[in-house]
Amino acid sequence: MSAGFAAVSGVLPLLMKGRSSLGQAAATFFIIMAALTGLAGVAVFFITGKAATFSVFDTLPFGPCDFGVDHLSAFFLLPVLIVSTCCSLYSTSYWAADANPKTWRRLTFFFGILTASLLILITARNGILFLLAWEVMALSAFFVLTTEDHKQDVQDAGLLYMIATHTGTLALFALFSLLGVAASSYQFSAMAGLTPSAPVAAAIFCTALFGFGMKAGLMPLHVWLPSAHASAPSHISAIMSGVMIKMGVYGLLRILSFFPHPPMWWGMTLLIAGIISAIMGVVFALGQHDIKRLLAYHSIENIGIIFIGIGLAVIGLAFNLPLLSLLGMSGALLHTLNHAIFKSLLFLGAGSVIHSSHTREIDLMGGIAKSMPWTSALFLVGAVAICGLPPLNGFVSEYLIYLGIFNGVNGGNGAAVPVMALAAPALAMVGALAVACFVKVCGITFLGTARNSETSNIHEAGWPMRLPMIALASLCAVIGLFPQLAAGLLQSAVSSWLPAPAINGQMLLSAAPLGWITALGMVLLAAAAFMAFSLLRKPRTSKHARTVTWGCGYLRPTPRMQYSSSSFAEMIVKLFRGVLHPHMKNPELTGTIPAKTRFSSHVPEAVLELAIIPLFAAADRKFNHIRKLQHGQLPLYILYIFVTLCLLLTWAV
Repeated sequence: MSAGFAAVSGVLPLLMKGRSSLGQAAATFFIIMAALTGLAGVAVFFITGKAATFSVFDTLPFGPCDFGVDHLSAFFLLPVLIVSTCCSLYSTSYWAADANPKTWRRLTFFFGILTASLLILITARNGILFLLAWEVMALSAFFVLTTEDHKQDVQDAGLLYMIATHTGTLALFALFSLLGVAASSYQFSAMAGLTPSAPVAAAIFCTALFGFGMKAGLMPLHVWLPSAHASAPSHISAIMSGVMIKMGVYGLLRILSFFPHPPMWWGMTLLIAGIISAIMGVVFALGQHDIKRLLAYHSIENIGIIFIGIGLAVIGLAFNLPLLSLLGMSGALLHTLNHAIFKSLLFLGAGSVIHSSHTREIDLMGGIAKSMPWTSALFLVGAVAICGLPPLNGFVSEYLIYLGIFNGVNGGNGAAVPVMALAAPALAMVGALAVACFVKVCGITFLGTARNSETSNIHEAGWPMRLPMIALASLCAVIGLFPQLAAGLLQSAVSSWLPAPAINGQMLLSAAPLGWITALGMVLLAAAAFMAFSLLRKPRTSKHARTVTWGCGYLRPTPRMQYSSSSFAEMIVKLFRGVLHPHMKNPELTGTIPAKTRFSSHVPEAVLELAIIPLFAAADRKFNHIRKLQHGQLPLYILYIFVTLCLLLTWAV
């Protein structure tokens, strides 16, 4: 029913021509209805604990068209329902129908189809049905991504996304073909408890990691993600980053659940891939000037953190360490939900800034906090959450992963122990770099003074844009302060993913002292409240005169003297220049009084621009002479066919 409401929300505007505002409001209403019915169903399911499965068609060539909900899929339904509702409400002001008469119907239609396909994908219990929903999701995401297809950068981003997503889909075709042969069925119920031969199992894992890793944006399979998230409308970037890329995580977890005894190298592969993705994602983010592209790279970083948790869980399953599996998978699942919340909040906050300032360039912003206090405060909440700082939700999920790492190092053995030991400092470094990155973003964007005339006249976002951000920020605070509320959901979701003996009676509430997190959060809030009260009260009693900020000896400071994104991150970018390959144009200073000059820097998408594009360009040059065979003349093509037939007949004889 929830998927039906979502699909109807997209169709309604097509039927209500001439009444733009009413059609957009009706679409938002049906998205809200989809969320309410879906959340009610998820709540009833978690309360009763009874898995439900039903069939729509029983006579299809590839088996019954089954839908079902277990604790794992119910958990993944939460971010879809929450984020889609917030994005739909946000769009009524951000992409208002009256201001965008040519594009809003298309955007609303495919947004509804995208939401419906996400819901169907999670509840599909047949491999072919899963692939159909996957393809609908991919195509609808392409159309919402390319809403502003009159722009060249949007066209390029859409083309790159389409190539990448279908490359991943080809791997999924191979994956489900292997699973269908191994289980003699395409039903997920028949695939449970698979024990195929080692080569077949390895092929299944590798195709799953490639296909789902491509969708999740796992480095180096991430090449489509930065440009797609940057070029899409901001609320579309939010649902793509917060929800759609998590379908790669869900798909991989669903496949892994079919194997009760995975080999240890699976977990090590996932763990190493997660470490690389987390570190490289945040390093590339530091070098960005585009606020949305920066946030996109942080999605790659957080996908890496999720994969670290999944890798720990698989290693625990291989070594029969139930506590490691519980902590690793709980951290991965909670970070999946947390990332959906705070990353959507950040993209919506960035969208509010872009909507008012008409630029995505951080270096053209400045002093926005004075004109947009709500947006600034809510963006700061998301920044604290994504950096994994208490008392917000990002800290809780990373804390569970840290506990899993320490448990694995103490109780594990073999080659996995050094890799798990490496994960702890890697995760700490990621957190430190993330703090540096968001200090840059918040400081340059919201503090200081306006850097140009266009951003000096900005205004606060309206309530339809503010309310979704307030809701998401509230969820960040609730989960961060009261993680016990999520412990039951995590426990049941992990139990649904792992075979029953793997947990061995371990309980998350006893394995992780979540109560201390609540106490710590309350202390931090009390300290923050006391400091705020003291600062607000101090000017009234202070006798010191107010003056301008010290200008470093300059009599007339200008906005050009402020830190730019390049200067702030220069040291870190140079430290990682072997990976980032930054392009810098240094100023030319000649003579006693140098002429006006400028400095510029650019961090390319290394995998795409320095590896994939040169590789395909070289292949194009090598095979360029073959194009001479295509003259466009029909007699020549008939001659080619005749020669081919003669060769085939000769070979057959």
